[in-house]
Amino acid sequence: MSRGGTPNQTAYGVRNDVPANLRSLLSLADFELAARKILPRPLFGYIAGAAEDGSSHAANRAAFERLKFHPRVLVDVSRRSQAVTIFGKTYASPFGIAPIGISAISAYRGDVVLAMAAKEENIPAIMSGSSLIPMETVRSAAPDTWFQAYLPGDTARIDALIDRVKIAGFSTLVLTVDIPVWANRENNVRTGFSLPLRPSLRLAIDGISRPKWLAGTFLRTLMNHGMPHFENSFATRGAPMLSATAIRDTTGRDHLSWVDIERIRRRWSGNLVIKGILHVDDAKRATSIGADGIIVSNHGGRQLDGAVEPLSVLPQISEAIGHKIVVMMDSGIRRGGDVLKALALGAHFVFVGRPFMYAAAVGGAPGVRHAISLLRDEVDRDMAMLGTSSVAQLRGTVIGSRAGGE
Repeated sequence: MSRGGTPNQTAYGVRNDVPANLRSLLSLADFELAARKILPRPLFGYIAGAAEDGSSHAANRAAFERLKFHPRVLVDVSRRSQAVTIFGKTYASPFGIAPIGISAISAYRGDVVLAMAAKEENIPAIMSGSSLIPMETVRSAAPDTWFQAYLPGDTARIDALIDRVKIAGFSTLVLTVDIPVWANRENNVRTGFSLPLRPSLRLAIDGISRPKWLAGTFLRTLMNHGMPHFENSFATRGAPMLSATAIRDTTGRDHLSWVDIERIRRRWSGNLVIKGILHVDDAKRATSIGADGIIVSNHGGRQLDGAVEPLSVLPQISEAIGHKIVVMMDSGIRRGGDVLKALALGAHFVFVGRPFMYAAAVGGAPGVRHAISLLRDEVDRDMAMLGTSSVAQLRGTVIGSRAGGE
């Protein structure tokens, strides 16, 4: 173990224990480039795409770029640690894997791969409700996984789903609340992605031109597990990916309100996290009904295009409720420096989505572990160069606005 808790790291940040086929991938951005060559165009477009013009997606990254560090020098950082404790568990790093829908069609057994890699690296993974592997299977493989639900449209099915999550043994339930209706994702149409997934000549050509995905993910899944179904939208098994009911089963949420969240809070005794908060009044409401945490998020720019970037509202939200519940954030994080900027502005923890999905598609569980290690190493190095020994020291001390000069 090296000083600062980063194992097997050489002077230039490349680990000695990384599989040979992954050693050329030196950042999260490299995984995106590699995944573009492996995934069929519709699937890559589904992961990479955003709503409408992609304005919020681009703004998420720009928000991080506007902030600059104010490092302190000649500080003893030899005993630095990036460990963070939330909900009574200490994690090795202050970041986790965000929920990623239909991941098992982009990487073989994608939900299990993401959860197992997170378990092995001691960070949390949030399993998506729009997943293709039963929640019970993932929970058995990685017991500390969190479960994220898109609420069904009626009370009976909501209650049944919550009871299923409880019986499965999950301790943390994440409710994504920023999707009352489906977003306008024109990118999906342009790249040929749809739900239900419709067989077509274009899709066939895309698959044949990506033999690693075709053999290693799609055909392997069909042979070993049959046609993928939406397994976790309800208490019972949902529709297959090719069924016309796949989209209908996920509509009818536009009448849901805070009253429904209050009912769930009374029914669910575990940790309750509300994901999709961008307004301080909503953060206060979540706190008042007994939520244990919130995730400040604009869904990675995939819902309301033009929605404010989470980083810009994070300080206000954190100041209002940060001492009462756990404040987390996602959307736009791609570097260790981004993680530290979010923590400095008030987040207790952050989540990263797309890059870990790319890593699973490129390299399976070893790919995800490598991506986690790269981000962890960046956090470690940046903490050292900032003159910071712990995550707690970051808050409000290292950030300034963009300045002129070099």
